[in-house]
Amino acid sequence: MSVALKSEIKKLIYMQVAIWLLLLAQMCVSHLKLLPHDQVAMPYQWEYPYLLSIIPSLFGLMSFPRNNISYLVLSMISTGLFSVAPLIYGSMEMFPMAQQLYRHGKAYRFIFGASAVSVMYLLVVVAVQVHGWQLYYSKKLLDSWFTSTQEKKKK
Repeated sequence: MSVALKSEIKKLIYMQVAIWLLLLAQMCVSHLKLLPHDQVAMPYQWEYPYLLSIIPSLFGLMSFPRNNISYLVLSMISTGLFSVAPLIYGSMEMFPMAQQLYRHGKAYRFIFGASAVSVMYLLVVVAVQVHGWQLYYSKKLLDSWFTSTQEKKKK
């Protein structure tokens, strides 16, 4: 069971790293002005703390070789702090712009011609699912490791 859960978590970590790289690329392109401002909008405020979301992934990967419960717990806690919390804040930060787009059809920020708020909400939805499943599988893996540790102590 541990091997299957580790495999699923690794897949989710790779997806999270892909999301992280997309945000990092958008931030680099906008700050370094590699493309015109109307092509790639400046990042929203929630994107900066979300860059710390790579930390939980590293803790998760570090926990796998020796079934380290401490690193897995750190990964789960830091996922909430560095991944889920910025996504919640980002949803609230972008809500007025999404409302403006929905009600009046006006967008002021664009990413390659698409409304930035639409693109970023799509990214938030995907990221929430990735982090949610990552937490779910991490909890199952933690329970599996804890149970096997308890069984070893009984022997």
